[in-house]
Amino acid sequence: MDRTRVQRVPHGAAAVPPPSYPPRSQGSYQSDQANQFDPRHGSAPAQPGVPPSQAPEQPRPQRRPKRRGSIGKKLLAFLLVLVFAIGAWGIYLYSYGNGRLGKVDALSGAPATPGTTYLIVGSDERGEAVDDSTEGQRADTIMLLHTPESGATALVSLPRDTLVTYPGSGNRGKLNGAYSYGGPKYLVLTVEQLTGLTIDSYVEIGMDGVKNLTDAVGGVELCLDYDVSDEMSGLEWTAGCHHADGDTALAFSRMRYSDPLGDIGRNDRQRQVVSAIIDEAISPGVLLNPIAQRNLVGDTADVLTVHEGGSLMTVARAGLALRSAIGGGGLMGAPPIESLNHPGPGGSSTVLLAPEAEQFWVDLREGNLTEDSFASF
Repeated sequence: MDRTRVQRVPHGAAAVPPPSYPPRSQGSYQSDQANQFDPRHGSAPAQPGVPPSQAPEQPRPQRRPKRRGSIGKKLLAFLLVLVFAIGAWGIYLYSYGNGRLGKVDALSGAPATPGTTYLIVGSDERGEAVDDSTEGQRADTIMLLHTPESGATALVSLPRDTLVTYPGSGNRGKLNGAYSYGGPKYLVLTVEQLTGLTIDSYVEIGMDGVKNLTDAVGGVELCLDYDVSDEMSGLEWTAGCHHADGDTALAFSRMRYSDPLGDIGRNDRQRQVVSAIIDEAISPGVLLNPIAQRNLVGDTADVLTVHEGGSLMTVARAGLALRSAIGGGGLMGAPPIESLNHPGPGGSSTVLLAPEAEQFWVDLREGNLTEDSFASF
């Protein structure tokens, strides 16, 4: 039997390793790998001979940042929900207001003329806003709003006492008398005969409407540069600008006997009230307040009447055209006037238009009006 020769190492001497070692087996390699730090587990294996409490602290793994794509999808979903909600609210307001809007047979059906023409009428129908025993209705305010195919939008105030010839009869009288005799449709026919323009849309508001709309927008600021104490309209005014509630705005619109220009001055103040109401209606305080929006739509629809076939969209378009006419780029005023106190039928006082008015209507239709085209006093 052969004996393996073993090299003895003297006592106290360090062992000398053999010159080479055989390669490690696969099992040994996997064992070493298991002892290495794995960041997925958050801790390192205990070091041989070192208690766990004294092992060096290993850094905690960092969380993966959220993907931008996920945030973008959530934002897109939120925007879609927001757009849907706004659209649904708009449809509700339109339906709510359109169902409360008054309708009347007003248009003549005459062939259309260039541009878009609205007839805006303020009826003096007595309601809760006015304590008056006067019977029947008259056109207290008559405005012709025209948007030409090219040119500036114009708002023309037609004096209610304008001397006209009534269609079909040949009789002469005041413009507002056409409303008393034949209602909205006969007034439309009379205005069309006077101006040569076909009325595309008819919008009417009663006296209560001025008061209610003013209160609906929280009041408006109005300006008048002289003192007024008018018993007929009830207006008490100190020269300057003041915040007016509905009752005051209505009296401000009706007053004419204390105005040096009579009906012409009243037309100017009525345009001022309309402009102030529109400005407040599109203010952030109303546009950003759903309750205020609903109240305004309801109050507006309750006091307005449009032609048969008209809708709340008719009112909206008229409002935008009014805004354009009253704004910096628009035109407004009365047609050329020859006399404010012309003797009419039965000795009544009427407003006589000047001969230049014939060209005025042509320029209005074609969008050629300028500030100099209007009456000046």
